Amino acid sequence: MEIWVNNDQEIVEFTEEHEELIRRVAERALELAGAGLGSNVSVSVTLVDDETITDLNRDHRGLASPTDVLSFSQLEGEDMGDLPEGEPVPLGDIVISLERCLSQAAEYGHSFERELGFLTAHGMLHLMGWDHQTPEDEARMMAKTEEILAGLGLSR
Repeated sequence: MEIWVNNDQEIVEFTEEHEELIRRVAERALELAGAGLGSNVSVSVTLVDDETITDLNRDHRGLASPTDVLSFSQLEGEDMGDLPEGEPVPLGDIVISLERCLSQAAEYGHSFERELGFLTAHGMLHLMGWDHQTPEDEARMMAKTEEILAGLGLSR
């Protein structure tokens, strides 16, 4: 699995340990929920501030407010065509607001790392086709997210 992590914000401290956490969570999510995808995939994770994610949320979802995580799947929509032999399948892009991550960690009473892991797992599940449009889907997605995090010592 190829994972590109880009820190495009300067408000919240982001360390190498945080980047490694994102990588571990993404790999575990693929392992536990990526049935049929194999391991030759790629994901981009971009870390932004609230202003940037507000702009993206407005432009792509019509909601002019900050959110915690956005996922842009490459597996939905238009056909990508044939990839060159051996090239990883691009799952898509995850965008996380580190400002929102920090405030939600405080609001929920857990660590920044737990919240960063949660948002990464949530974004990965969306890239792999999971959704939470119904209460049943929401419960299933939350349970899978908690399973991913528990295996990395990030349970509540």
